[in-house]
Amino acid sequence: MKNANKILKYQTKGEFDFIDITEEVENFVKESEIKDGLVNIQTLHTTCALILNEKEPLLLEDIKANLEKTAPKNLNYNHDDFSRRTVNLCPDECTNGHSHCKAIHLPINITLNLIDGKMQLGQWQRIMMLELDRSRPRKVQIQIIGE
Repeated sequence: MKNANKILKYQTKGEFDFIDITEEVENFVKESEIKDGLVNIQTLHTTCALILNEKEPLLLEDIKANLEKTAPKNLNYNHDDFSRRTVNLCPDECTNGHSHCKAIHLPINITLNLIDGKMQLGQWQRIMMLELDRSRPRKVQIQIIGE
């Protein structure tokens, strides 16, 4: 059994920035020379998600609208009340309770089968990182396990 891992780094443009990382993951699969096993892709953040879906522009607009209805920015979030919140505060803390609440509805990781050196993706499936907060540096970790 072999394994390989890598961290991909991105700078997002802002909320609802969809970044297609499929080709970068496929390239790492080739580099790993692992033919059969599993590929796990994981974001290392709480306000960023990974989705496996079609990268069709109108669908992406629908996803944005759906997520905004799920956790609208204009609601009051306890997480955003800095007069009461005492943990996990950074110097440049922003109000992002809505981003965390959106994130709980989406996965932080995607695991795909690897057969004969190829990730098993459907015809229209793309691996996309989705920013749910403001522009930020982001990391996505890939781990491949197999033979």
